[in-house]
Amino acid sequence: MMYQTYQAVSDLLAPLRAVAGFAAATCHASPDAASSWRRAREICALYEWLTLVRLRHERPQFGIHSVPIGSETVAVDEVVERSTAFCSLVHFRKAVPMRQPRVLLIAPLAGHFATLLRPTVATMLPDHDVYLTDWHNARDVPVSHGPFGLDDFIALLIDFLGLLGPDVHVVAVCQPTVATLAAVALMAEDGHPAPPRSMTLIAGPNDTRVQPTRVDELAVSTPLTWFEQNLIDVVPLRFAGARRRVYPGFVQVAAFLSMHPERHASSLMDCYQLLAQGDTEKAAAIRAFYADYFATMDVPAEFYLDTVRKVFQQHALPRGKLMVRGRRVDLRAIRHTALLTIEGEDDDICAVGQTAAAHALCSNLPPYLKHHYVQTAVGHYGVFAGRHWATQVYPLVRDVIHSSERHRPSAPA
Repeated sequence: MMYQTYQAVSDLLAPLRAVAGFAAATCHASPDAASSWRRAREICALYEWLTLVRLRHERPQFGIHSVPIGSETVAVDEVVERSTAFCSLVHFRKAVPMRQPRVLLIAPLAGHFATLLRPTVATMLPDHDVYLTDWHNARDVPVSHGPFGLDDFIALLIDFLGLLGPDVHVVAVCQPTVATLAAVALMAEDGHPAPPRSMTLIAGPNDTRVQPTRVDELAVSTPLTWFEQNLIDVVPLRFAGARRRVYPGFVQVAAFLSMHPERHASSLMDCYQLLAQGDTEKAAAIRAFYADYFATMDVPAEFYLDTVRKVFQQHALPRGKLMVRGRRVDLRAIRHTALLTIEGEDDDICAVGQTAAAHALCSNLPPYLKHHYVQTAVGHYGVFAGRHWATQVYPLVRDVIHSSERHRPSAPA
C-alpha cells in the first residue's frame, strides 16, 4: 500500500502544484513587473520554489542541442540507436561527421533518470562520440515484458557493446561498475569480437567490504527479506506497468535526502533567497540540479534485490562467486582492456578503495594498462559533475581513452 498512499497524496497536491506552476509561468511572462517590486519578487520566488520542490516521474530533457568544437558550434541530435523494454541506447549524434573515440556512458539504474549525467555528457561531447544507456521508468513497462534483474542488465551491456563495435570505450558511473566488469570479463572469456578498448569506472561499489559506508553497513546488517517486505511495492493500476513489482523512485530519493537533510534544506533555501533577490543566474545552477534530483524513476524489483544481495551482502564479484546466467564471472579473463578507476575523497556512498578494488581483481591486466585517481575535496557527485569533474577528473578520462586509441595492445594469436 506504500505506493498507493504516495500516489493518493500526490494526486491531492496536484491542483496546488498546477496553480503554482501557472503563477510561476505568469511571473516569467512579466519579468519586469515582477522585479520592480520586492514583495512581487518574493511571491514569484515562492511560486517557482514550489514548482521545483516536488517529485517528477517523467524523464527531463537533456537539452544538449549543440557542442563547441574548436572555433565552431556543431549541432547535436538525440538519436535512439536501439530500444528495449527497459532501456534505450541514445546517441548524441553530431550534425558534422568527425572521427572521434566512441564512448558508451553507462548510467546507474538507481532511482534517477540518466539525465543526472547531463554534465558528464556535455563535458565529454566535444572530444568523443557519446552513447548513453537511457533507462526507462519501470512503472511504465508492462508486466508482459517480464522481469529485469542484474543478469539482464549485464546481458544488455554486452548487446550494446556488440552493436557499437570493437573500438568502443566504456565509462560506468557508480552502481553499474560491477555490471561493466562482469560484461567485459564475459566478453573476454568468449573471445567476443567487440571488446571495449578501455573502461573507466567512476565511484562504483566493486568491493563494499573496503571502508564500509553507512549504506554498506545497512545492507549487510539487514536481511534481504526486510528490503523485499518494506521497500518493494507494486505499481498502481493507472500506469502502464500496473502490478509490476518495483523499488519506487520516491523511496530512493527520500533515502538520499535523509543522508544529508541539513545540506539539502540549506541549498533549497538558498535557491529561494536568490530568486527573491532577483539573482536568477546563481539560482539557476541549484534549480538545474534539483530538477534532475527530484525526477524519479522506479527500479525493477528483481534488479534492486539482486544488487542488494549480490553486490552488498554476498560481495559476489570480489569473492569470485558472481554467477551470470549459470556462468561464473572471472575478472582474470580481462587482459587487453585499459582500466581507469576514479574515486572521490569525501564520497560517503562509495568510499575510497571500493572502486579501486578492480585493479587487484583484474590480476592478468598488465600494470601499464591500469590507472587510478582520487579526486580531493569532492563527494559522490563531484567525480562526474561540476567544476572538479570538468577541470581535473575529465582530462584524465580523456587521456586514457585517447591513449587507448593510439596504443591498443594486440591479442595473442
